[in-house]
Amino acid sequence: MPQLRLALAQVNPCVGDLSGNSRLVLEWCRRAADANADVVLLPEMALTGYPVEDLALRESFSTASRRALDALPGALADAGLGELLVVVGYLDADEVGPRNAAAIIHRGAVVDRYYKHHLPNYGVFDEFRYFHAGDDLPVIRYRGVDLGVVICEDIWQDGGPVAAYSEIGLDLMLCLNGSPYERAKDDVRGELVAARAREAGAPIAYVNLVGGQDELVFDGDSMVVDAAGVVLARAPQFVDHLLVLDLDLPGDRSPSDARPAGFEVRRTTIEGAPAVERAPCAGPCIAEPLSDEAEVWQALVTGLGDYVRKNGFRSVILGLSGGIDSAVVATLAVDALGADAVYGVSMPSKYSSEHSRHDADDLAERTGLHYRVEPITDMVAAFVEQLQLSGLAEENVQARCRGMALMSLSNRDGHLVLATGNKSELAVGYSTIYGDAVGGFAPIKDVPKTLVWRLARWRNEQAAKNGETPPIPPSSIEKPPSAELRPGQLDSDSLPDYTLLDDVLDDYVESDRGFADLVRAGFDPVVIENIVRMVDRAEYKRRQYPPGTKISLKAFGRDRRLPITNSWRERRP
Repeated sequence: MPQLRLALAQVNPCVGDLSGNSRLVLEWCRRAADANADVVLLPEMALTGYPVEDLALRESFSTASRRALDALPGALADAGLGELLVVVGYLDADEVGPRNAAAIIHRGAVVDRYYKHHLPNYGVFDEFRYFHAGDDLPVIRYRGVDLGVVICEDIWQDGGPVAAYSEIGLDLMLCLNGSPYERAKDDVRGELVAARAREAGAPIAYVNLVGGQDELVFDGDSMVVDAAGVVLARAPQFVDHLLVLDLDLPGDRSPSDARPAGFEVRRTTIEGAPAVERAPCAGPCIAEPLSDEAEVWQALVTGLGDYVRKNGFRSVILGLSGGIDSAVVATLAVDALGADAVYGVSMPSKYSSEHSRHDADDLAERTGLHYRVEPITDMVAAFVEQLQLSGLAEENVQARCRGMALMSLSNRDGHLVLATGNKSELAVGYSTIYGDAVGGFAPIKDVPKTLVWRLARWRNEQAAKNGETPPIPPSSIEKPPSAELRPGQLDSDSLPDYTLLDDVLDDYVESDRGFADLVRAGFDPVVIENIVRMVDRAEYKRRQYPPGTKISLKAFGRDRRLPITNSWRERRP
């Protein structure tokens, strides 16, 4: 029975950095060779980064991608890596147009290519806009083993290349992925890959990207399952990792005459690559799954850290109000970048309570971030007196003075401003445009308020378990939330209880349920009317909010696209 040593390179490329990503491919192929691997599999569009969006339509970029791919086989051979069978994702372009492609490389040449068949056009995906679908079905015989290739969405759709490969017969299916993180998606992925392996009658090696790209974050979670759907190896989430595994495969099968309808079957045999005798590799890695809080926290840390680093920033700045949201964002920033790269500013007004000022001070001391206090009372007074402001206008001036202060310090010192609003507030418009909504990135934009509290408690518990100082002041977690823009103000003056609010938002925003559905779910019609009205009226604010890491099924922005000018309203049946 032929044995194949497989290496899955779970890597973090940067969109558009063709030279840097080429070096990344070479580095991880070197690691695979050092592990005595036969085959190394890299993720979907690892050479270009993913998603490339409208760069795919730019001829100069697709040409540069093809040139980078054309140079890769020679670079691998020159580095002494020519005997590896390398499968890597890239952007191709032919006479038809752009292609989401995979190249199979061996001994200084591209021996075959695969073009993605199913082009997703839902949620965050717009691939039907950019790419042309393939119909090819390459089968690579290597060391007596028949290998097939698919790309990401190809296994999410029934039928298609997986079913076609099952007709032909394979020993191993190689699946390249750029599958973004969502809460609990690792469970769905594992079940899907297992089902497709059973359908194909062959093991599947599934490699995924890791790292942040704008709103998206990729968690890795690469895996190998056998033909019965049993997990043989699984990589940890949110880290670069080389997953190495020895597979005993049937091999030396008779070529099939099957020609599945609608597919172009190509067979390539790589000659002169006999099986290699070697000691077995170490026992397979099956990473322990993360808890929900740990998974979300690591996704937010990864998304924030990569957004900062890949865009060339060295530091971030944010307002510290003493509340739970700014405390969580500050702690995320410290975890992602280190305390020395995080600058916090307390900006008290005449309405800021003493305990909130103390909580901001306490957070700075607990985390070790840079900290300063810049009172805004005189700034606010100048606007209020000259423009004769009162009520909501006066409240908003306070938020806008804080936003102006942060943006001015950003301009002076080169910091990236972090907005600290959460998904619940963003949903109902409970924020001040050009005030607390300013910034270049919003780390908890897709995190409901109730989850913000859960994450804060979890992070403090983890610190205590590790013998460290819990970073978030307990009083920031326990006290009733307030914007403190007028005497005695509480969020509950304007909003329902956050537990109720988040329940309604989950149904209305995440699931797109209408009024009648919400009533049947047990919500009070008066509450529904109030919340739905606030959500619908706040679309213009959301359009102007900074990007932030997606963790849910439906994040504001790429996932949920509603017109700003929109007279449709959900009403009582």
